[in-house]
Amino acid sequence: MSAAGPLLAVLPAAAVLLLTVVTRPGRAAGVAPLRLAVVRAALLSGAYAVLVVEVLGGTHALTRPAFVAAWLLFLVACAAAAWLRHHRDAILARQPAPTSRPVPVGAAVSAGAGPDLPAPVADDGRRGPAQVDRVRGGLRARAVDAWRTAGRGERLLAGTVGGLLLVELLVALLAEPNNFDSQTYHLPKVERWVAQGDLDFWPTAIHRQVTIPPGAEYLLLHLRLLTGGDQLYNLVQWAAGVLCLLVAARITAQLGGGRRAQLITAFVLATTPMVVLQATSTQTDLVCAAWVAGAATLVLDGLRRRTGWGTLLGLGAATGLTALTKTSGLIALGPLLVLWGLAQLRLARTARVSASAAHAGPAGEVPTSRPVAQVARVVGGSVLIVLVAAVVVGPFLARVTAEFGHPLGPPRLRESIPMERHDLPSILINALRIGHTAFDTPLAPLRQLGGAAIIGGADAIGVDPQDRATTFGRESFPEPAWYPDEDRVAFPVAGALALIGAVVALARPRRIDSGQVGPLRAYAVVVLATVLLHTSMIKWQPWGNRLLLYALVLAVPLAGLWLDALLSRRATGTADRRRRSVATGTVAVVLATSALAGVLALSYGFPRRLVGSGSVFTTSDWDTRFLRRPQWADEFRWAATAVHDSGARRIGLVEQNDNWEYPWWLVLRQPDGRSPELVSLQSVLPERPPADPTSVDAIVCTGSRPACTKLIPAGWRLEFRGYVGYALPPGR
Repeated sequence: MSAAGPLLAVLPAAAVLLLTVVTRPGRAAGVAPLRLAVVRAALLSGAYAVLVVEVLGGTHALTRPAFVAAWLLFLVACAAAAWLRHHRDAILARQPAPTSRPVPVGAAVSAGAGPDLPAPVADDGRRGPAQVDRVRGGLRARAVDAWRTAGRGERLLAGTVGGLLLVELLVALLAEPNNFDSQTYHLPKVERWVAQGDLDFWPTAIHRQVTIPPGAEYLLLHLRLLTGGDQLYNLVQWAAGVLCLLVAARITAQLGGGRRAQLITAFVLATTPMVVLQATSTQTDLVCAAWVAGAATLVLDGLRRRTGWGTLLGLGAATGLTALTKTSGLIALGPLLVLWGLAQLRLARTARVSASAAHAGPAGEVPTSRPVAQVARVVGGSVLIVLVAAVVVGPFLARVTAEFGHPLGPPRLRESIPMERHDLPSILINALRIGHTAFDTPLAPLRQLGGAAIIGGADAIGVDPQDRATTFGRESFPEPAWYPDEDRVAFPVAGALALIGAVVALARPRRIDSGQVGPLRAYAVVVLATVLLHTSMIKWQPWGNRLLLYALVLAVPLAGLWLDALLSRRATGTADRRRRSVATGTVAVVLATSALAGVLALSYGFPRRLVGSGSVFTTSDWDTRFLRRPQWADEFRWAATAVHDSGARRIGLVEQNDNWEYPWWLVLRQPDGRSPELVSLQSVLPERPPADPTSVDAIVCTGSRPACTKLIPAGWRLEFRGYVGYALPPGR
């Protein structure tokens, strides 16, 4: 990292903080206004970051000065907007506060209230008149007040979440990027963009470098160019994890949960091993989950009030960012946007009826309503969401379509992960296999019994449990997934709690909150529909748990609400007191188990851990990168030293689809820090022919020695050690 790198990396963070000030709700704030402002700021900043990459990439200007200029310009604009907002708020503060009389939603709309202006709500974790006064006291005063009024249990929950986040931040800063997929395609594509200065596709043997949506890598590209290295890469997923916690807690509040329910939600999510491990990695699942959760909280706001233009833009940005990061996240966006549209149509009808009643004639005549105009408003809002999403993801889809003739990429991508059979028996077995892997535990007999039962059931109904049309690649079910590995680890505690919470919210919502029956049921339907769609559309795979992370983040608020409801039940007799005591003890044991799982994942998780072999405190930077394959660390350096000593400038690359490419970009970097000139001698892109082996000064290989030998020109000297090899022409 360059000396100015850390200072330049502050630019995006400062812009997000200023945007939080700019976008916070006004005096008549709704649910958790500060968290809503964070969501708005994150979506706006994410969309801006994507557009900067697309614009500069389209003009062949992916350079450090261009990115610094873009962020300085954005920061100045945010600072000016924040100053204007402060000036406006100062004027409003001198005006009398509005009357806090509750107003029905329909009446508020018909009376001329803004479409984003909610009615005041009670003091139960949602913002009403009492909270507006506390907002004026400042964030610090509110935090001190919340801590002072919190019970011992609430303090323990909040302290655990805060402690985990701080330790994860430490690991994220200390550990070098060492995720397997990142070595293969996430990080090489960032280096390729930097080397060529644009986003054009390139010849490669690893199709995922160009076909997998690059939204998260766009964010990494900003850090790469601002800092000159990859030391801060892990912070992208860490920040996404924090955003997931904030949004999940806000969703809990939107569904009627008070402070304790929100803390329980954040606690369950924060201690989920998959969240703990991904928060320090360069994977993309938490980034996708954050965008999906942001859309969900905006949709829930639309259940009670008409959606304004700002929220429509936010929904469009969330949809586009999700599609650009991980297309599987769109499985949740579909049901969420359907819920939003239905809610907006209902509110339009309610407002129309209220307005008609208010203008009824002396004999009770009701003027003719305008249903077409109301529906047109909702349709127009839907079109705007799609258009904004298209602006964000459209350029990438256009490049993929131009290259492969299909917006979803080549056939090998479209057929590898999505289900190829959709008959009910196949979907049922796929769902059972995904559930078995997601709920896996260290109890081997239980895993074996469950796996055998699923295989036996599949045979009984005539379904092959290893069918390639429903199983990724050549993998075989079942596979253990309980151990704390960032790519596989199961979430039995959080998953079971979320599933129970969803069922209770759907079947017995009054047990959670009698005043939120409609929203609870609607949200539970969305969560369950998302899970069903996922299991109907995504093949089983051993690392499929991380693909479910976005659905888990959506579902955990229902777990928090259900657990809080168990703790809140009143005891009217001896039997009730006994049941409540049992329920309280059970909740305490479950939360303690969840906390233990999270702490163990953070302490001993793989491939980044606090203690033991491979600890971030005792392992060198280079060896940390190779914790998944320690034997390769010296091999890459050995080959790179030989190539450097030969004086080679243009270097050919030979690799297979799942080989590590990223280390070459590090060890072959030029002395002045510039990217090496790496060209692929293979290509799976029909319109992108590979380089001629005779046009390079040296060749480096990974994986298969026979595959490398086939591409070595006659007379060249080939050296190979295990996984890595190199070849030099005569005289070098």
